Parts: sequence; structure tokens; C-alpha cells
Amino acid sequence: MNTNRGPMPAAFFGIAVGALALANAWRVGVRIWHLPAVVAQVLTVASLALWLVLLLAYAHKWIAYRAQALAELQHPVQSSLAALAPVSSLLAALALLQYSRVAAIALFSVAVAGQLVLGLFLHGRFWQGVSPPETVTPAMYLPSVAPSFVAGTAAASFGWPHVGAMFFGAGLLSWLAIESMVMHRAAVREPLSEALRPLVGIQLAPPVVGGVTYLSLGAGAPDLFAQILLGYGLYQALLLLRLLPWIRKQPFAPSYWAFSFGAAALPTMAMRMVERGATGPVEWLAPVLFIAANVVIGTLAVKTAGQLIQGRLMPAAVMTAAAKAAVETGGRDARAG
Repeated sequence: MNTNRGPMPAAFFGIAVGALALANAWRVGVRIWHLPAVVAQVLTVASLALWLVLLLAYAHKWIAYRAQALAELQHPVQSSLAALAPVSSLLAALALLQYSRVAAIALFSVAVAGQLVLGLFLHGRFWQGVSPPETVTPAMYLPSVAPSFVAGTAAASFGWPHVGAMFFGAGLLSWLAIESMVMHRAAVREPLSEALRPLVGIQLAPPVVGGVTYLSLGAGAPDLFAQILLGYGLYQALLLLRLLPWIRKQPFAPSYWAFSFGAAALPTMAMRMVERGATGPVEWLAPVLFIAANVVIGTLAVKTAGQLIQGRLMPAAVMTAAAKAAVETGGRDARAG
């Protein structure tokens, strides 16, 4: 990472989220299709290493660029992306579970505490009406929906299904409430700016990430509700394909990793359903979706690596302007308060 290009945006944790989610899909694939276990292990270790590097870079930002880090948390859109830090940490806890239960639970505890503090801070701010309608995007799912679902899956994996169910409830009802806001904004306001359009990729995640959580909380063949969640996830995937020409007016940027969590969770849910005895269309959908997820996330990884090599991953001028705008926005909000 080129530190001459300025501090790391919190949105970069989306890269770790996508990588860890894909590694999880591979671990499921090893169980049900006997895929090469070494690939799953390499992906898991590489994803954990990437998460750790990003975590250290973000910690450095708070030490060396504290004003910009605070400004990011005051920005109406960028602040929601900061929730990717606890989301990626919860996914890292799930990955660590196969190596050390003690380390996984310790990381889970810290990540859940961080999730609740940050989520309540950001979600509470929504209630105070400080965000203009133009800033209502699918990123709003991140402070409450995404970490609640992942925390629910992790809790179930640790053998705490009742705790997992509470997190699932928080994520599910938050998702339904926020989706109505996102859809209302899309229906009655002007289109999202080109720079924000990749965030629409987050729209795929709630039904399938929540579906993985729901499956983790039960046993036996998947029930009707699991099939409903998968169906809605498939519909959202098709909708994103229809919107892709509109979204791609924004040249590639790390914000396109917004597609990765849902892209990896969709096949993971289908694969978990097959593992639990589901038959019919899901049996042939699961491998197709798994291949598609690898193509999507592989493409994102190649493009991101290309930008890193070319020194264009974090252009200094763009970062400076973004930080300045965030500081100005935060100052206006503070004066208004």
C-alpha cells in the first residue's frame, strides 16, 4: 500500500469482506463437493492476512491522520462504510474458528462491541435527521444490518444459537426498515451520482447474508422462509445485472467491492441449502453461482491489484478533496447541532 497517497479509507475494508466471504464459500465447497482443501486454506490465510494489514493501516490512520478519520465518521455516506471494519472482523473471527476457538471468540467479542458502539452511533444519527435525502444509499445497511447478520452466524458457529437469533432479529428488521427508505429515495429523488452508483451492489447482500445466518440457526432441510430469502437474493442479482450498464458509468474504483459480499454470500447460501438436503433447482444453481462469485471477486481483485501497481488505488488529489469535503460537512453539522 502506498502511504504517499494518503490514509486508507474505511471503505477498503470491503476488500477484506469480499475475500473472507469467498474463502468461507470455498470452505463450504470443500465439505459438499470435495473441492481442493488447500485452495480454501490458502484463501482463508490470505484473506486473514489482508484483513490484518487493512486493520493496521486503519489504526495508523487514527494515529497519524486523526482529523481525517474523524471527518470520515461525520460524513453522511463515508461514515456508514466504516462499519465494514467490524463486519470484516466478524468474518475474520469465523475464519479463525478452524484454527483457535479462543482467538475466534476473543476477536468476536471485540468486533461485536465495536459493531454495537459504531452501529448505535450511526443508526442513532439517522433518527436525528442530519442526513439529506441525497445521501440515502444502500450503504445505510452497513451499520446495523450487515454486522448483525454476521454476528448471528458467528454466534451460531460458536454454539450460541439464542444469541445468534437475537442478532438475526436485529439485522432482519433493520434491513426491512432501511430498504423502504432506500427504495423511496430511488423512486422520488434524482438518480445517484456516478461516484455513488457502485454502492448499489450492497443491495444484494441483505437477503443472502441473512439467509446464511438463518440457516446457521437451524437444522434439517431448508424451510420455506430460507427459500424465500434465496429467491429474493436471486432477484436482486438479476436486478444488478440489469443496472450494470448504468452503474459502470463510474470507472472502476475500490467502491466496486460493494458487490463482493453479496456475490459470495449468494452461492454460500445455496451451497448451505444443498448441504442441508435441499433438492431441485438449488442443486444446479449452487455450482453456477459459486463459479460466478469466483469470477466476480477474481475480477475485482485483478483490477484492484492493477490500480495498486499503477499507483492509482488512492489518488492523492481525490483523497485530499474528499477529506476536505468531509471536514467541511462535519463542521457544518457541528455548528448546526
